[in-house]
Amino acid sequence: MSHLATEVEVLRRVPLFQGLDPPKLKLLAFTASAMRFRPQEVIFRQGSPSDSAYVILAGEAAVEIDTPAGAIEIARLGETDFVGEIGVLADVPRSATVRAMSDLKTLRIGKECLIEHLQHFPSMSLVMLREIAMRLNRTTAELARQRAEAES
Repeated sequence: MSHLATEVEVLRRVPLFQGLDPPKLKLLAFTASAMRFRPQEVIFRQGSPSDSAYVILAGEAAVEIDTPAGAIEIARLGETDFVGEIGVLADVPRSATVRAMSDLKTLRIGKECLIEHLQHFPSMSLVMLREIAMRLNRTTAELARQRAEAES
């Protein structure tokens, strides 16, 4: 199977892209850049410009936030996970650092390409909105749990 066909197959399994037909997935895979990272290599840093989002094709990555006490891991990502979209959508700097925890293969989707696909395919926008809302819900629950622990 060609690299493009493999990338299209992985994109088909990403919830964000499940509503796209094969030709559109192929176009997305063709316009994206395949990137590889070694263990502990940084994909992007907290505070850096949000110029793209990434789909994880294989491997594992950690999402970390910088705090006065040091970096804290807040999530682990694996195959078909999508990261970096919040900064692209909000046009703000990266809210976290993402680091490869194993050999990592990704597709880098540029800001303009992602925005264009969201404009042309409303179903993608809805799926992305739901995913961001679920992340916010998990984060809020975790913050509430930690606050309750700190107060007791």
